[in-house]
Amino acid sequence: MGQAALRNKLHEFIDSSDDEKIEALYILLSGNVSSGYSYSDAELNMLHERADKYLSGSTKTYSVEESLKLIRQQRLQDDL
Repeated sequence: MGQAALRNKLHEFIDSSDDEKIEALYILLSGNVSSGYSYSDAELNMLHERADKYLSGSTKTYSVEESLKLIRQQRLQDDL
């Protein structure tokens, strides 16, 4: 597909899209993804330490299913 055809397709998409899709497309294309939150140095250090442990295999990780099972088991024990 040529550049002119792509531009026309984008114009058609924008013209027929709701505001939410247009905003998402704008953010995607502008690279302006910001949550307005920044991490402190301590938080970044903790995240890097955890990532390093995960990547080295020296820490136990859980799947979603395992996590839910553990939570449910704990809730049952708390109710007793």
